[in-house]
Amino acid sequence: MSDLNGNHVAHVLDPQEVFEAAEATMFGMENLGFCIDCGAEHYGCEPDARKYECEECGEHQVYGAPELVIMGFAG
Repeated sequence: MSDLNGNHVAHVLDPQEVFEAAEATMFGMENLGFCIDCGAEHYGCEPDARKYECEECGEHQVYGAPELVIMGFAG
């Protein structure tokens, strides 16, 4: 799988989990994001976050859950 820039990304995210996190962000008080490199969850992540640094793996591949839905990571 590739991101919008054509970079290879590991297939580590569950599409249903991303969708549910996006719903929680849009309609609740959660602000979840995910690293598309290692799959780590990030709390307090802005919905439109792009390329934030991952606290787990150090890569700049953290995106807000709603942003991931727009990018096609949720089914």
